[in-house]
Amino acid sequence: MGQRTEIFDVDKLGLSSGEGRRFELDVPVGGFEFGGQRYELPSEVVDARLNVDHTTAGYSLRLRFDAELAGPCMRCLEDAGHVVHVDAREIDQPGGGEDLRSPYLEEGRLDLTAWARDALALALPTQIVCREDCRGLCSVCGANLNDDPEHAHEAEPDPRWAALRELKLD
Repeated sequence: MGQRTEIFDVDKLGLSSGEGRRFELDVPVGGFEFGGQRYELPSEVVDARLNVDHTTAGYSLRLRFDAELAGPCMRCLEDAGHVVHVDAREIDQPGGGEDLRSPYLEEGRLDLTAWARDALALALPTQIVCREDCRGLCSVCGANLNDDPEHAHEAEPDPRWAALRELKLD
């Protein structure tokens, strides 16, 4: 467990070209909404590893952490309990153009909270599910299909044939 850090002052490290350092930090990452559902982290912070390497003109940055999400499965609405592994990298090379500027590093200060939240959002799967083979909910009655795989309903008659049912043949 490291020190709680929202903003990290990279310039205070005084790294020379080619030198790097690694830090264990607690970075605050709050809950968020994804696919219309609310997901929380059991702790408001994640144990993160930050690598800061000084290049000839700027910095190479790497942020890694695991985030356990508490929230509903997108198929059956049961607790998903999903773990997301985040490994994000940023480059900040002044004078190298917009592609080589990190939006999280300004005037030597690295906004770890914003970077961690964005990296987590990008690392999320397309659907957060309780398990890969989750069958979801019945579209007719809402029953959890994981509890009863044989669950089925009688097919509704085709409404286009409704007028024929009213025909009386003697």
